Amino acid sequence: MKYRRFGKLDWQVSALGFGCMRLPVIGGDHANIDEQEATRMLHYAIDHGVNYVDTAYPYHGGNSEYFLGRALQGGYRDRIRLATKLPCWLVESADDFDKFLNEQLKRLQTDHIDFYLLHGLGRERWHKMRDLGILERAEKAKADGRIGHICFSFHDSYDVFKEIVDGYDGWTACQIQYNYMDIENQAGTKGLQYAASKGLAVVIMEPLLGGRLVNPPQPIQELWDSAPQKRTPAAWALQWLWNQPEVSVVLSGMSTMEQVQENVASAAASEVGSLSEEELALIARVRARYRELCPIPCTRCGYCMPCPNGVNIPRNFEIYNEGAMYDKPEHARDAYTRWFPEPERANQCIGCRECEDKCPQQIPISEWMPLVHQVLGEGRPYSECRLT
Repeated sequence: MKYRRFGKLDWQVSALGFGCMRLPVIGGDHANIDEQEATRMLHYAIDHGVNYVDTAYPYHGGNSEYFLGRALQGGYRDRIRLATKLPCWLVESADDFDKFLNEQLKRLQTDHIDFYLLHGLGRERWHKMRDLGILERAEKAKADGRIGHICFSFHDSYDVFKEIVDGYDGWTACQIQYNYMDIENQAGTKGLQYAASKGLAVVIMEPLLGGRLVNPPQPIQELWDSAPQKRTPAAWALQWLWNQPEVSVVLSGMSTMEQVQENVASAAASEVGSLSEEELALIARVRARYRELCPIPCTRCGYCMPCPNGVNIPRNFEIYNEGAMYDKPEHARDAYTRWFPEPERANQCIGCRECEDKCPQQIPISEWMPLVHQVLGEGRPYSECRLT
């Protein structure tokens, strides 16, 4: 295992971190963790040098923390640094901080959490946590030893990210979504570099974009196959991250022992600055080719919003495009039907065309919307639902 600097701390973190959001389950039930196999995977990772384990209050229907409390017995807890997260969306008062933290300590069967993150901060949630005095409560928990360091995870724009980084002097680390397709999305490369310049450790989540960068469509695989150095698509994505000195640790939510073994081996081969200019150029070509596979030329500028009927136009297009680009229609349909509010979906479009006059890309939005819903909401094939 290779180890890397973790912000300003006098501690070295393993290049690979173990994320506990996609553990193996029984019978397809996300809340029913296959604890025997998950424990075997976790112990293998720790025995091979992984020393950062990440979970959160809601993972696996609330059972991930309970699982870790059991799996880290027998001395494994002492061999790792443990990270979990405050469910900020459930916090309504400062007292809720201690309620959730104490519950999580019991779930995890530990007397302290090394890295305690405010979960999923964006503009509104950050302002709410700040104004409720949650950071002051966190500092008290740090003083009494229940947590070691105060951190945050993030989903919003770069400007909001910078505001959060600059809004509190006590951050130790931040966790961001980042991969070779997300260089300009959310915090992006600018956010990675800005946080590192401020001395924060940067923890990477979604390095494989929720599995979308694994098993790519044929045009992408052909590009990977053209490289003299043979790597799996997952290994290319991980090595691209580890190539960057600002990256502290890359979390992987692994579901099989094979994935654990492959990622541990990949981490052992990692190094800052190890990719050649030719290899970096290949990854740039892969990124460009993926974007060529994007059927709707939406840049998510937001000029079309707000929709008078409440449709979230950019998000509908984003989900549709990702299903097509990564050849993962099942992922797109799951995102649309499970995680996207029904009033914002494409089938709510009434074809008023008010948005089309505002679109810099001149997208025929009202023509696309029924096709988007046919694919994502009704399960029709992409090939049948495209404008010509």
